[in-house]
Amino acid sequence: MDSIPLYRQLAAHYLDAIRAGSLKPGDKLPSLRHLMRRHGISLSTALQLCRSMESEGWVEARERSGYFVRRPRRLAMAPMDEPAADRAPDPAQYVGIHAKVSDFVARRRQVPEKLDLSIARGAPQLYPAEALRNAMTRLLRQRPGMLAVAAPLKGHPPFREVLAQRSLRVGMAISPEEILVTNGCIEALNLALRAVAQPGDTVAVESPTFYGLLQVLESLGLQALEIPTSPQTGLSIEALDLAIRTYDNIKAVVVVPHLQNPLGSVMPDAHKARLAQLCEQHALPLIEDDTYSELLDAPVQPRALKSFDGAGNVIHCASLHKILAPGLRLGWIAAGRWQARVEMLKFAQTRNNEALAQAAAGEFMASGGYDRHLRHLRQCLKTQREQTADTIAGCFPPGTRINLPPGGLQLWVELPERLSSMRVFEAALAERIVVAPGTLFSNSSRFDHYLRINCGWPYGEAVDAALRRLGAIATALGPGAARAPASAGPASAPEDRRITGQRTQVSGGMLLQSSNARAA
Repeated sequence: MDSIPLYRQLAAHYLDAIRAGSLKPGDKLPSLRHLMRRHGISLSTALQLCRSMESEGWVEARERSGYFVRRPRRLAMAPMDEPAADRAPDPAQYVGIHAKVSDFVARRRQVPEKLDLSIARGAPQLYPAEALRNAMTRLLRQRPGMLAVAAPLKGHPPFREVLAQRSLRVGMAISPEEILVTNGCIEALNLALRAVAQPGDTVAVESPTFYGLLQVLESLGLQALEIPTSPQTGLSIEALDLAIRTYDNIKAVVVVPHLQNPLGSVMPDAHKARLAQLCEQHALPLIEDDTYSELLDAPVQPRALKSFDGAGNVIHCASLHKILAPGLRLGWIAAGRWQARVEMLKFAQTRNNEALAQAAAGEFMASGGYDRHLRHLRQCLKTQREQTADTIAGCFPPGTRINLPPGGLQLWVELPERLSSMRVFEAALAERIVVAPGTLFSNSSRFDHYLRINCGWPYGEAVDAALRRLGAIATALGPGAARAPASAGPASAPEDRRITGQRTQVSGGMLLQSSNARAA
């Protein structure tokens, strides 16, 4: 701390107050004289403090009035467009996603000592590793034979009881017997899709969507029908209705209603009710991926999509991977009227999960420590998202747009002038910075000018430098590159860097059907 100039230390103090809401846009900072008295500093240091915050866009100077908190630079950015949902589905066929994802994963792994901003996961220090380790040690001391006995197929009973109890908070009334523990949410999704669809069938998904889901569909020989999805409210129900009336081979719908990956959208309750009703009306299984809802910045967790299910038509899949412990790979599924089939598929595919991790997680979740952990995790992620968004707003080329979600681990960034995210990815990879190019999140190329950027790492010098370098790379690769600086530097003053954005279509307004090669 001593190596940081005093004015920077004091600026960080007032910046924390702005982020916490103690100082709001329009509030006046203490006068220079007051700053000198309060902190025992010279006039020169007080001026440096205020001018540094001004240059970074946090305050503005008003003639003869002092310095006032201003709106963050990111708030001046134009919002992302809503997708069109009134066009006929496009039957164009696209190559499967597996080759693209495999290439991305292989290239990412080959980079040593990298800063990985491509994953959707928090830093290890954000998770309660010590509490879980203590719980495991205590359990093994109490039950030394636990590792020598197979757990029930459905999972460790006390763990399922905790999950059933917590499901009441989101409007679900499910018993422990209706819960099947899985190896993360990916296995839950695999089981759900295998239960309701056969190779060659079509499954409606959000567009853009998590590339892991596209890989699962391809591996099962299923076709993905991409439905336009709003950055704010999630999957377009109007577009899905049009697709159902246009195609007769849709066998299921998969959605992430809360903090959708990669958009970060949150589906309102009214939309959830309409979606559940539409799918039930057409006897379409509705698969809910509820991986992220506990990361929402909200005093009360929103209702699960399954809470609107009156006929067992919604299959609820969830996981602790993002919210409690990435190393445990604990997920679960409540499959409604497909429960018996899902349990048999689980038995045929992977049998039962080990009990120790379930027992430790269940014990921790039953304590007050779990909710304290979630509150701390949400606050840390909120700070990191806002810091990341502020830096992107200041350092990326004009026309960049961000969808800043109300929670979660990532930002969805739209590059200006349809700048290829693959070009940015390749240039950044050469400098050991990894981001997720938008082309991974669709079987089409419609999202090639987007990036998904992780906000799970504590914001420090390394993250700040990487984001500024990414901004410099995007500027150098974009239109007018000859005039653009190729190296990252300090953010310009807000009046010089206002990002307005070009009005480009987020999802192109089309339903895209992809023909995925069946797994060998």
